[in-house]
Amino acid sequence: MRNSRRTRLILGILLAAALVLITVGHRGGESSVAGPLGQIASSVFGTAEQASTKVTAPISRFFSMLTGAPGAQERIDGLRKENAQLRSRLAATELDKDRSKELDRMLGLSGLGRYRVVPAQVIARRHTAGLEDNVEIDVGSRDGVRRDMTVLNGDGLVGRVVRTGPSTSTVILLTDPGSAAGARLEGGNELGVVNGLGGSGKYGDLIRLRLLDSTTPLKKGRRIVSFGSQNGTPYVPGVPIGEIERVVVTPGELTRTAYARPYANFTALDVVGVVVRAPDRDPRDSVLPDQPAKSQPGKKDKKDKKDEAKNHQDKSKDREKQQRDAGDVSGAVQEPDQAAQSDLGGPAPRQADTPGQAEERD
Repeated sequence: MRNSRRTRLILGILLAAALVLITVGHRGGESSVAGPLGQIASSVFGTAEQASTKVTAPISRFFSMLTGAPGAQERIDGLRKENAQLRSRLAATELDKDRSKELDRMLGLSGLGRYRVVPAQVIARRHTAGLEDNVEIDVGSRDGVRRDMTVLNGDGLVGRVVRTGPSTSTVILLTDPGSAAGARLEGGNELGVVNGLGGSGKYGDLIRLRLLDSTTPLKKGRRIVSFGSQNGTPYVPGVPIGEIERVVVTPGELTRTAYARPYANFTALDVVGVVVRAPDRDPRDSVLPDQPAKSQPGKKDKKDKKDEAKNHQDKSKDREKQQRDAGDVSGAVQEPDQAAQSDLGGPAPRQADTPGQAEERD
């Protein structure tokens, strides 16, 4: 208690003295007697003020931070929201680029086959009763889409329309077990039926082809296109289906069975096209993608044969020149066929000796 009272008394005296000095100095100007005293008081109180500022500054900043925290959090939330919007825009831009590429490929395939299509986008994948593998697309009867129309994408056949609404339609995929499409082997008229397997069994990611003629030869790598239906319903002709990967031989069956890998990727469907008008003429195999050229075993290219013959002639000429430079006076020169025999490892004809060579041998 005594210390606190003494402290208060001292502070009161100092404040009173400061007020007196300030008043006298203000009235007396710079020539006043209180000028030196004012300077001393200023230095004393200035030092005390600096010390108190150093002590109270961290506390002031702390309270300022507390009072400004709600505004800072709002700014942080705003920046986070802006970053999320930028990321979503970037993802949408990349997605639009991918869809644009798929649309170009789909329109290119449709142009080759002369199919008139309505572009669509897959908006949902469904597993409903009776339809194990189907998708929903964003076009319907308002866009001219009707039931039993062919659906394709930039790779090949996707399926057919089974239900239509004003603005959406349901498409059963080629991989559905209840789906069946007429098929034809590339380069011929061998017909069969393609069925989906529904992703079950060891051939789940493939589709099954049953040829109607059991004597038709099948091998891996043969390609399949759609055979087409009457008036292009439900399938138009010439759409690529897939490529044979496995051939199953079952004695006694009236049909041949093979398993093919479809061209369309049914796990990543996005942009598709509904064929609203079939082509006037069957495109046959013209819509199939180009195959890389394969060399035939046992046959050589004509250019390779010409190069080989030219190299053989050059070797014969070089051999004749070497013989002339060695001083072959007898004129015994190997014939081209003899030179070839020598190259192949057969006995070469003996050359006539020159007089100098005969003396050395003697």
